[in-house]
This record gives sequence, C-alpha cells and structure tokens, in this order.
Amino acid sequence: MEDLIGQGRAAIDMIIDPDSFREGEVGELSITDEDFGASAVIGTAELDGEICTIIASDAMTANPKFPVVYAGIIGLEEGYKMAQAVYHSIKADKDKPLAEKRSIVLIVDTPGNGAGKHEEIFGMNKSTGAYQMALADARKVGHPIVAIVVGRAISGGFLCHGLQADHVLSLGPKFNTMIHVMPITSISRITKLDIEWLQELAENNPVFAAGPDYFYKLGGVEELIDSIELIRERVVAHVAEVRTKKLAGRDDELGPWGRGALSVERGSRVARSKVIQTMDDEFAAVAERYLS
Repeated sequence: MEDLIGQGRAAIDMIIDPDSFREGEVGELSITDEDFGASAVIGTAELDGEICTIIASDAMTANPKFPVVYAGIIGLEEGYKMAQAVYHSIKADKDKPLAEKRSIVLIVDTPGNGAGKHEEIFGMNKSTGAYQMALADARKVGHPIVAIVVGRAISGGFLCHGLQADHVLSLGPKFNTMIHVMPITSISRITKLDIEWLQELAENNPVFAAGPDYFYKLGGVEELIDSIELIRERVVAHVAEVRTKKLAGRDDELGPWGRGALSVERGSRVARSKVIQTMDDEFAAVAERYLS
C-alpha cells in the first residue's frame, strides 16, 4: 500500500489489537451509522492490551443528509458524534486513577469541514467547537490523546480532529500526506501575490508551506513516521510517553502548549514566547482595574 489516503478504516486495523474494535460503542454510548454522522467512525478497542477509544473519518462514506459531507469531511453531525465519543470516554473512566484512564486515538484523514449552507445555519461551528472542547476536557482530566495523520489534515477539519491531542504524529511526505491550512495556490489567488515568490518564501518560512515536513518544523507534529508498518509501534510508544508525563505532572509539555515550545526547539515560531510574554506583561500592568 503506497499511502493511506481515504483508508481510515484500514488504519484502525493497523493500529489496534487484532479483532478488538467494537464500533459505535464507547462506555454507555451505543450508536450506529444510521443514527447520525455516518462518515465519522467511533468505537472502543484495545491497544497493546489496554482499552482505548478510536475516532476516525471514513472517506469512503458520505452523509446522505448533507451533500457537502463526503471524502472524510467533518460535518455538523460528525462533530457531535465525535464529541459524544470523547465525553462518554471521560464518563466511563471518571472514577479511575490517572494511570488507568483510557487513551484516545485520533486517526486523521480529513480535507476539512463541510461548510454548506444548511450546516452553517444549523451551527456547524458549535459542533466542531464542541468536539474541540471535548478533547481539551479529556486531555486535562488525564486521558492520553494521540493523533496520527494518515492522509489529509486540512484547515478546520484538522483544527477540531487532531490539534487538541497531546501528541500529533504523521506519516511522512512520501505517503502523499498533506497538512495545511491553505495551499499556496489559494494563498496566491487571495493575496494576489506571485505564486513563485510564495513558493520561494516557503523554503525559508514553513508557515507558508504545505506538507508534514514543514509542519514538523513548526512543532505541529511531534514525530514523522517513515513506514506504514511502524504506525502501531509509534502510536503505542507515544501513548506511553504521554501517560508518563501526565503522571509526573508535566502537562505543560503536552498539547498545544507543548508544541509551542517544540517549535522554538526546531528553530521556528521563535517570536511566539516573546509575544505571549509581552501580552502577559501588558495585562499585568492594567489587571487591577478589571479584577478588583
């Protein structure tokens, strides 16, 4: 297999323990594709002998209620379905000690959100926001969350399904894996800037470039994986690493904050910490006016 684009379900079987996936079941939640969110895959499995929650996109399934939801797009129903899987994971393990809280594995292959007219009217932003909040809540109460990009991780789809993870992994560029907010062709069209100049700029500034290798330089991906056969091994290893850090109280090294620090180590986003410190200092100077 040359790549895993569109193969979210196949990736599930590559990662979990054999024959352990119970689709549609997470804690007290029991749901079928026919209920809602047909292209979102959720369920419970075992990973290296331990229970885990699996959340993936099925690019081979469309949502018949919403024409814009196909090819792995995360739409209105999919966001809520994924959020439910997370909150039922939290509920199922709420009385368990930190060391026993199940991991949540996100298998990422999404070209974005389904921004159709009906989805916008009904509140798709609330759906995807609910999913992001669910992952943040799970991360903060101790669930190790690891995302693995096996295909596309684009725009708002990646924002809600991936970037709230403790660690983000990705197959390397040779597998046609794509990570970006907007391709350079679109940036050129919108900004009216010459595409050749933008491509040249991207060589020294990964913010403008698309692809997992550039996102790695930004600190947005903890590890690039150069073999499909290594996906399971690396996911298991990162779940263990994340759990160890949570048990040691090193949460600031995980999630978005951890990746912010990682970007500085890799020589990009070096102004980030300075901007944050400046904002903190400016707020501290006037805080008494508003907090007293």
